[in-house]
Amino acid sequence: MKDLFEAIAYLFENILMVPFNLLRELELENWWLANTLTWVAIIVLILALGYWMKQLRIFDQNDEEDRSQTAHSFLK
Repeated sequence: MKDLFEAIAYLFENILMVPFNLLRELELENWWLANTLTWVAIIVLILALGYWMKQLRIFDQNDEEDRSQTAHSFLK
């Protein structure tokens, strides 16, 4: 059981967090470049959110959503 938790820790610490570790190291070398990467990521996320909201608005205007009380099985 201990090996399972160590494998999970290894996965998160040494594989999944590599981009964050690289960004942390970059921040120590070049603060401006690290912040530029952060702002680019923020702008991409804002654009994606805007596109998503636009698509939701299109579906809402076309009245394609089932708004009945039993639209989902957990509401029955």
